[in-house]
Amino acid sequence: MKQEKIRLLFVCMGNICRSPAAEGVMKKMVKEAGYEKRFYIDSAGTTAYHKGELPDSRMKMCASLRGYTLDSRSRPVVADDFYDFDLIIAMDDHNFDTLKHKAPDAESLSKIHKMTDYAQTMTYDHVPDPYYGGTAGFELVMDILEDACGGLLASIFSTRDN
Repeated sequence: MKQEKIRLLFVCMGNICRSPAAEGVMKKMVKEAGYEKRFYIDSAGTTAYHKGELPDSRMKMCASLRGYTLDSRSRPVVADDFYDFDLIIAMDDHNFDTLKHKAPDAESLSKIHKMTDYAQTMTYDHVPDPYYGGTAGFELVMDILEDACGGLLASIFSTRDN
């Protein structure tokens, strides 16, 4: 019997910094673990401000220096996402609350989590938006995402059959 893919959606506000970075980090982690064919990974924003745009050039540069490729195009969260994804991961409380408000039913609500819920060693309660800051903010985002994506991957495989 063919196993269904594990479908993950990472969400921030504009889908040009944090969520495409989380998508890139997770894609690389699952590929390196040999699970690439078992996942479908995407990202979206709670707004359509940057619809169709590539990730922020500063975020792309920071990710690239760590070996990640960010090449998705920004898109807003749509109603079908709540049915099409197994987990919907918000970067901060505002995105979390917006997703909860948009969720069409109780099953959809149960799919929504915060990225930092999966942190292994870092103690941040959200992934800060680096958009208006400098290089250090983008580096911090990558640090948090590497830690939390590792925890998310471990969590998925601790609750599912390999």
